[in-house]
Amino acid sequence: MMSMRLFALINIILRNLLRQRRRALIAIFSVAFGIAALAVANGYIAWMFYDFREATIESQYAHIQVTRPHYHEEGRADPFRFLLPDDSAAAPLAQLAHVRAWGPRLAFTGLLSKGETTLSFIGEGFDPATDLTGDRALRIVAGSRLSAGDPNGILLGKGLALQLGAKPGDAVVILVDNPGTGLSAIEARVAGIFESVSKAYDDGAILVPIQAARRLLKVSGAHSWLVYLDDTDNTAAVAEALRRGLDARQFEVRTWDQLAEFYARAVELFRQQLDVVRFIVFAIILLGIGNTMMMSVMERTGEIGTMMALGIRRSAVLNQFLAEGALIGVLGGLLGVLLAGMIGIAVDAMQIEMPPPPSLTRGYQARILLTPAIAAEALGIAVVTTMLASLYPAWKASRMEIVDALRKYR
Repeated sequence: MMSMRLFALINIILRNLLRQRRRALIAIFSVAFGIAALAVANGYIAWMFYDFREATIESQYAHIQVTRPHYHEEGRADPFRFLLPDDSAAAPLAQLAHVRAWGPRLAFTGLLSKGETTLSFIGEGFDPATDLTGDRALRIVAGSRLSAGDPNGILLGKGLALQLGAKPGDAVVILVDNPGTGLSAIEARVAGIFESVSKAYDDGAILVPIQAARRLLKVSGAHSWLVYLDDTDNTAAVAEALRRGLDARQFEVRTWDQLAEFYARAVELFRQQLDVVRFIVFAIILLGIGNTMMMSVMERTGEIGTMMALGIRRSAVLNQFLAEGALIGVLGGLLGVLLAGMIGIAVDAMQIEMPPPPSLTRGYQARILLTPAIAAEALGIAVVTTMLASLYPAWKASRMEIVDALRKYR
């Protein structure tokens, strides 16, 4: 019985919309264009966040970092107080589900010399066999990557290499001051020059094999264990498993989003801008659909009076006009999502290269990441907004006096 009533209601709504085809099409396409604009903006920002999130994770923070407690707050002042045990203690990391690779990192600072030029640097020792292996992590702009069999090779950030006047193959001297043992220096060869996503990082960073860093600092451990996963969506689960398995008094587990503060600020900024786009779409749909539905009510005054004279309840009249608005929203929303998908395919085919954002070194290829969540949000906004736009005209229709409505019908 309910299905028959629903079918009859849909049939009536379709007939009413088809009665004024041009107006109905204008309303549907108005919704479609607004929803397409919202979905495209959402998808573009989602892709930009995804691309730079992955580049940031691979080039600087990894998905998860294991350190001594308070290392990130106090480690710069006294880094040797926060050394982890040797690598054998971290062997269980490789057995965790979703772990793609892990590697120790040893941070240090000092002076880098080439000829008469000496500059300060921020350095890290890493394992070339498992760490920073892909182009998304570090883009080598000159020379080559470090290999496990090259203990004297180092990588220089692009900005630092430019200031130092160094190129692949050049000999350099690394000098550090150890609080316990005094000055220590090693000779190294520039194997390659890299570019990460951050210009500030590239202007002062060097990367060396961790065994060379340990010889330089005269230590055997590391400051952090970096864990890389097969999928960023697994970060929270793996981090929780690590926290359960490690002694909280000895180890601290932090995820990439707790470390990359600039990424969180960028996300918040773009979300605020997206809220402005949502507001504009809301306003366009409310004004356009509200005007369309009000004109429909005025043209159907006699019809509405006849319906109520035949015993149709006012609530049924209200629901009918709301349903008409919802149907316009559904049709316009589906068409808008389809249009956004077509725009996304076109943008991918054009392979548009975008310039790097401020303070970053790497641009990206524009894409529209139209996820099910984005499509569902766009469709939901279309339906809710058109129903809200139809609310006042529907209420106006249901409040008509039968006698006045029938007089106008004559």
